[in-house]
Order: sequence, then structure tokens, then C-alpha cells
Amino acid sequence: MGEVFRNLDWSVLGNIALSIIPALICVILHEISHGVVAWWLGDPTAKSAGRLSLNPLRHLDVVGLLFMATVGFGWAKPVPIDPRYFKNPKRGMALTALAGPVTNLLITVVMLFVYGLIIGFFGFGGAVAAFFATTALTTAYLSLSLAVFNLIPIPPMDGSKVLFSLASDETYFKLMRYERFGTILILILAVSGKLWGPLGSVTQKLFNAFLIIAQKGFELARQIV
Repeated sequence: MGEVFRNLDWSVLGNIALSIIPALICVILHEISHGVVAWWLGDPTAKSAGRLSLNPLRHLDVVGLLFMATVGFGWAKPVPIDPRYFKNPKRGMALTALAGPVTNLLITVVMLFVYGLIIGFFGFGGAVAAFFATTALTTAYLSLSLAVFNLIPIPPMDGSKVLFSLASDETYFKLMRYERFGTILILILAVSGKLWGPLGSVTQKLFNAFLIIAQKGFELARQIV
């Protein structure tokens, strides 16, 4: 057993541990945003189920969190939504679905700006500043990756609900019946490794474009200093 521990790559385990908090932030706020928008549109299901809470235990899916912390893409427990409460069920589902990725994009913007501010004010000279800067940058990247992952137009992902809302009501609800098959397809693509490469490439290109926000935060900090 001692030999096993000696051969462990502790740097990898350390990186995973440092990614847990950013991953929790990303997936919890993603799911809460679904519930909040559904509530605004008249559906109290998520609120009644306690899913508007910041308590991570109400949202946590252990496997999804580990995926998020290790490969950058993951999930939480889906927030219960009842479209029968919506005046326009199809539009309500689309807006509720879109809330998650939009929230993740906002998190990315805020965290990159915070990262720029930290570097501008403190640099990487101290352990505390380096920790918070790294946490902000990791949160920004994971949040963007979660937005990209959820915009896949395959049921039950958020992107499918937004895309299918353009179809007729009859076609929309027929397509939604096949959600379970979409889940199986996504799992097959994930296990085979054919999903992470393309998603990672798209996420990295978008992240590089978003880095201009960190530059703005850095410039503001330098002006103040």
C-alpha cells in the first residue's frame, strides 16, 4: 500500500482538489438559474423542491462534479421544471434552458475581470494572491466549458430546448420524448472520448477570445495603483 501512495502523482490530485470549489460554483449557479427563471415564469416546482438554495448538497451529482474537476465538463442534478405552469410552455422551456449557459458566461466574464484585477494589484508575488488568481481563472474556464457543454443541441442538453423551440408545438414535444436516447448518445460519445476533444477545442478558442476581459481588469488595477 505504501508503494501505491509513493507512486501517486500528487500534483494531479492537488489540481483536482483545487478545481472542486470552482466546479461547485459553476454547476450550482447554473442549476439555480434554471430554477429562478422557471419561478419568474410561474413554475414553483424548483423552489418547492429546495433547488434555489446555495447548499451544494441539494444540487450535487458526485460523478458529474468529478468529471467537471478533471476533464472540464460535467453536470449536477437536473432542476425539476414543469412546463404546464408556463403561459407558453415551449418558450418557457427555452428561456429556462438558456438561463444556465448565460449564467455561466456571466461567471466567466466576472471571474476573468477579477483575475485581471488580482494580477494588476498583486501579481503572483504572494501565495494568497496566486491562490485567488488561480481560483478565479479556473472558475472562468470551467464555467465557459459548462456553457459550451450545455449548448450541445442534443436532448436533454439546454441547447436542444432552445433549438427545438423554433419548431412547431407538436414537433417540439415529440422531440422532447426522445431525451433518454439523447442522454445515452452523449454518454457513449463521452466514454469513447469523441466528445471531449471537439468541446475542449471550442472552449479553448472562446476562452482565448474572452481573455481580453482579464486585460481590462489588469489595466484598471494598474491605473489605480
